[in-house]
Amino acid sequence: MAELRETPPISAWLIYDGDCPFCSAYVKYVRLVDSVGPLKLVNAREGGPLVEEILKRDLNLDSGMVLKLGNQFYHGAECINVLASLSTPSGLFNRFNAMIFSSGRLSKILYPLLRKGRAITLRILGRKKFASDA
Repeated sequence: MAELRETPPISAWLIYDGDCPFCSAYVKYVRLVDSVGPLKLVNAREGGPLVEEILKRDLNLDSGMVLKLGNQFYHGAECINVLASLSTPSGLFNRFNAMIFSSGRLSKILYPLLRKGRAITLRILGRKKFASDA
């Protein structure tokens, strides 16, 4: 008889803009270490209680993804820095991500450039910013 395993509770959520091709690609490839447990991806465009909680905390989803780890929220450059620090060393993407964004200082410098690229791309694709969807 097969042994039943209890699924560990999700304690890590990554909330991102599903209309942004860069955000969608990033969340597809990032892999976290096993100690974090399962990572639940949430497209902010679909709304829901977690998105409402983020907005109540005045975290602007147009200015960055949000990582909720337990009861702690990480936004923007801090989010990508924590993700890079927790990512596995497997795969070229994760090694590159960790090499660049595991430095908090470098994350703060580069993240605004990523945001600018996102804004330009959304405009070119004719997609609205997240705040415009509300």
